[in-house]
Parts: sequence; C-alpha cells; structure tokens
Amino acid sequence: MDDMSSLQEVPVSSETIYDGKILHVERWTVTCPNGREALREIVVHKGAAAVVPVFEDGTTLLVRQHRVAVDRMTLEIPAGKLDSVGEDPLDCAVRELREETGLRAERMTLLTSLLTTPGFCTEKIAIYLAQGLSQGDTHPDEDEFLGLVRLPLDEAVAMVMRGELRDGKTICGLLMANEYLRARREQA
Repeated sequence: MDDMSSLQEVPVSSETIYDGKILHVERWTVTCPNGREALREIVVHKGAAAVVPVFEDGTTLLVRQHRVAVDRMTLEIPAGKLDSVGEDPLDCAVRELREETGLRAERMTLLTSLLTTPGFCTEKIAIYLAQGLSQGDTHPDEDEFLGLVRLPLDEAVAMVMRGELRDGKTICGLLMANEYLRARREQA
C-alpha cells in the first residue's frame, strides 16, 4: 500500500465564500505533497441520515418527490439533514423515518456512512436498515411534498441494476440492505 503521507494535502487556511441555509462554501488553501500550495473550494455540510425500511414481508418503502436541481421525479429512501453538526445520525434517521413515512422501527442497524462527493464536499450520510416496523402518521416539513411507494426489496434492487433509480444514497442503501438481509438468511 502507498505511504499515505506522500499523497496527503494539508489545509493551511480557509475563507468563507458563501453561507446559506443548507450549504456553507469555503475556499481552502492546501499544501500539496510536492510542497506547492493549491486552492480547493469545499462545500461544508452538517451531514445527513437515511433509512431503508424493510417490512416482514420483504417490501420496502420509498419516497417519491420532485428534485428541482435535476428537474426529475425521484424514488429515494427516506432521508434528511442533521439538525446540527453534533446530532447523532441515529436520532436523525429515526426522526426522518417517522416524519416522511410515519414508520417507527424496533431495530435500526447502521449499514454504512457514505461520503457523497469527497472531491469537494464534507457531507456524510449515515445509512440505516429499519426493521420491526409499525405505522403511524407522517409529518413532512411544510416545504416537503412526498408520495410513498411500497414495493418488494428485490424489485427495488432490480430497478437499481436497470439504472431506473439514480440517487446515490438510495442505490447504496438498497444494495447494502439487500446484501445484509441475504447474509442473515444464510446464517440462519
């Protein structure tokens, strides 16, 4: 394996370029491994959590919504931003699952912590598998308009493999949940 210190960029300074409701953009000066300085524009993000709910019958529940940035309807796993940098991602996952779908889970299993776009963004999304589900009322944010789609997990995975689902956290979450559950069945 390569000596990691020979590849490491070291931040020297930073300045705020933009400070918005969702994003904070900074310009960082870094020292490169060859000793020269370079500029990096970094989107600083609080982080997020996402949930793959899987019912006893092997179905999952996805959220349909319009994403204006890409002008398309998407099917995604329930997810949301952390309220603060120090919030426990599990607390965020439980909240978002309840708000977007009305579901409560007896068991939440961390599948991974996904680095969404590490080339320019600090965002990490903790992805959980939710099991032992019970239904309650949804409470979406006032600017959130969602539809719910329940389908077999196997079908959702097939949609990923056909390129029909294109959201990164959803792809990762569905594939990891499917593999986790497959491995558990084989162990039983």
